Amino acid sequence: MTIDYMGARILITGASAGIGAQFAGELARRGADLVLVARRTERLEALAAELNDVDVTVLPCDLTEPGAVAGLAAELRRRGLKLTGLINNAGFGTFGPFAAEDVETLRTEIALDVSAVVELTRTFLDELVASGRGVLVNVASMAAYQPVPRMAVYGAAKAFVLNFTEALWQEHRRTGLRVLALSPGATSTEFFDVAGPEAAAGARMHTPELVVRTALRTLDRRNPPPSIAVGRANRMMVAVSRLASRRQAVRAMGVMTGR
Repeated sequence: MTIDYMGARILITGASAGIGAQFAGELARRGADLVLVARRTERLEALAAELNDVDVTVLPCDLTEPGAVAGLAAELRRRGLKLTGLINNAGFGTFGPFAAEDVETLRTEIALDVSAVVELTRTFLDELVASGRGVLVNVASMAAYQPVPRMAVYGAAKAFVLNFTEALWQEHRRTGLRVLALSPGATSTEFFDVAGPEAAAGARMHTPELVVRTALRTLDRRNPPPSIAVGRANRMMVAVSRLASRRQAVRAMGVMTGR
């Protein structure tokens, strides 16, 4: 079953580049109206200008700021816009020993990767369910499936996103809301401009196109799973990680991340 996105309205965070921008382009091609959220106004406006055949609302916003999500919701209400979909894509990670991390950076990382996902989801959940055609995608990571030395906070944050989203999948199986935790693995985006190339740990890079195509194809299934890892190798890694002991898993990741 292919989802009909004509007349849908989907909010995408982290929409100014990478996976978020790819989601915007693909959903627009399928007929969805969009609400694009990110910090960089110029990037959002440039992307919106490329999406000519659908209604695009640009709402620049720093989701780590207190009250940011409430402000977004108030602005959408003011404009009379209701959502049928939400893609929580915004996030960043840092790489290095935890003892060397800056506390304020860690606070911001948790605010964006965890708190904003929870607040956005709860704020708009009732609208998504009421639409009768709702879609909720939370972008997790391959880092969600085991502890990640030198990315301790990022891995823990994405483990939260994975478990949180899978729980919502079960809670909403009979409401019609399609819920998916998406784990892209290493992807050619600006993520590594912040985390650094070392965070890729020699992994084969996917493209944003493959990530988004995987997500939308998964949502199109008659009975979509609660989560999906992008790429056959990553799906095999998930299966293997579930067989390994916690000691084995964290030691293996320590070898990969050089710690």
